[in-house]
Amino acid sequence: MASRPGILTDWPWKPLGSFKYIILAPWITGSIYSIIVKDAKQWDVFNLAILPLMLWRILHSQLWISLSRYRTAKGTNRIVDKGIEFDQVDRERNWDDQILFNAILFYLGNKYFPGGSHIPIWRTDGVIITMLLHVGPVEFLYYWFHRALHHHYLYSRYHSHHHSSIVTEPITSVTHPFAEHIVYFALFSLPVSTVVFFGTGSIIAIAGYITYIDLMNNMGHCNFELIPNWVFSIFPPLKYIMYTPSFHSLHHTQFRTNYSLFMPIYDYIYGTMDKSSDTLYEISLQRKEETPNVVHLMHLTTPESIYHLRVGFPYLASKPYSSAWYLWLLWPVTLWFMMLTRIYRRTFVVERNRFHQLRLQTWAIPNFREQYHLKWQKESINNMIEEAVLEAEEKGASVLSLGLMNQGKELNRYGEVYVKKHPQLKVKLVDGSSLAVAVLLNSIPKGTTQVLLRGNLTKVAFAVAFSLCQKGIQVTVLREDEYEKLDKSLGTKSEGKLVISKSYSSCKVWLVGDDLTEKEQRKANKGTLFIPFSQFPLKNLRKDCFYHTTPAMQTPKAFENVDSCEQNWLPRRVMSVWRIAGILHALEGWEEHECGCTISNIDKVWEACLKHGFQPLTVPTQSKS
Repeated sequence: MASRPGILTDWPWKPLGSFKYIILAPWITGSIYSIIVKDAKQWDVFNLAILPLMLWRILHSQLWISLSRYRTAKGTNRIVDKGIEFDQVDRERNWDDQILFNAILFYLGNKYFPGGSHIPIWRTDGVIITMLLHVGPVEFLYYWFHRALHHHYLYSRYHSHHHSSIVTEPITSVTHPFAEHIVYFALFSLPVSTVVFFGTGSIIAIAGYITYIDLMNNMGHCNFELIPNWVFSIFPPLKYIMYTPSFHSLHHTQFRTNYSLFMPIYDYIYGTMDKSSDTLYEISLQRKEETPNVVHLMHLTTPESIYHLRVGFPYLASKPYSSAWYLWLLWPVTLWFMMLTRIYRRTFVVERNRFHQLRLQTWAIPNFREQYHLKWQKESINNMIEEAVLEAEEKGASVLSLGLMNQGKELNRYGEVYVKKHPQLKVKLVDGSSLAVAVLLNSIPKGTTQVLLRGNLTKVAFAVAFSLCQKGIQVTVLREDEYEKLDKSLGTKSEGKLVISKSYSSCKVWLVGDDLTEKEQRKANKGTLFIPFSQFPLKNLRKDCFYHTTPAMQTPKAFENVDSCEQNWLPRRVMSVWRIAGILHALEGWEEHECGCTISNIDKVWEACLKHGFQPLTVPTQSKS
């Protein structure tokens, strides 16, 4: 939102939210009807092409979003180091409004504008005229309109909304108030309406020109340099007729320079070119891939979770997982991605962060949660994790947190197999179990005398049971096999506090894992607090009970470039303990691996966590009371 919003700031369909595309229903219905009732020779091809063109524009922009976020996370050729935050994601969430707006105007133009219907597919003269009109009037008029937008009156009411994003993303290019887009459409439609009016227009000319505008807009805001310098060496005048991402990035950091649309020639003519344009271009081109200090490994959970990654749909990634109806429409894309994960068997960078002097990266392994339970997938998964460990070692990372890779003893003995296979590893492997135990112990309400432990017994579960028994808190289990395992592990150290019971009503605090059934959950007393000790959240079946998040903590304000929710289900600026553990390991300079059966000193880990600004989450019963 601009600092002093002017008239026509909001889009007319804002109240419709995600259902805004229903506005196109009459025109789309009319197009389908014409296909059904008319002979193919009578079809208005341009009318039928408007919807595919709109979908192409959405796909085109999304490809740029994913590419930009991937490249800036890796760091290669990155222009501006500063990250983005949730407020920018929220501000730019409706980037597709301008595509919807253009589609409406195209449908109206198709029906009412002279020559707007039955446009031929190709006309050479129309293509040439479109190019000339863009190079001449459009670029010139845009330059002066853009300078006018930087006058304090228009800037405070309109253009400051766009410039709120100092670090740009491709969708920043179209994040403007409605009033600005009205002018932009009038300006960019000048070449198209001219050729259509005089009968030289064509579908290729219109679609090609719109794609060119989208391409240059997205490229100019992608925050990584991709135009090689040999292009300008071969044809030096090109620097006057084609801008680069670094050229326009300076406009967002300096504000009063580099006003041109796509052709810098007018900045040269009128003396508004930033003097550091060439220098920043060269520096950005020479920039190498960033070497992380800490790497966090994760994997995909479900096939549609790709859309919730930071390199997926920005707005979905910026909030805890919720079912989106339109994702069902993307099943062909989802299926294609699943096939791609079968072929591409390497980790990829999905996120970068900075905390004080630490450079942090999150790497994703292209596997889904269910694959970790398949025995025939075990070797393949372990090989990919091992490759990631060795890659982190090669890049000079000091710590690698296993995160969701820590799927149990049967997979890789909590990472121990990699340490034994590569005893000279300098990168420290951290499974995060110690911090998970510390957070769980501090999530149990004060004054609790007994807890019920139920679920797949993991390293964390054994350690929590031991700590609770040592604190004099009774640990109740429901199944004999779980009791036997715990009793064998704890022995006399249980202090007589480990008991087995058939009653579900004895405890108001449940520590639960992945194996808890819905039937068991429904047997809990009203007001029971469920605290997961696993990495995956519990399905909230009871409205009369309380549900804690999976082990996690609030991040400090100094934690930079946080614009997505971790693991799809955690709230904003909340981080899983398995990820925090790796960061603490690097901050404290601890030299030991935390994997296998190793558990670090719980109190030491907890104190270090608080010292560095990570804060525990509020227990749900406290917030509701």
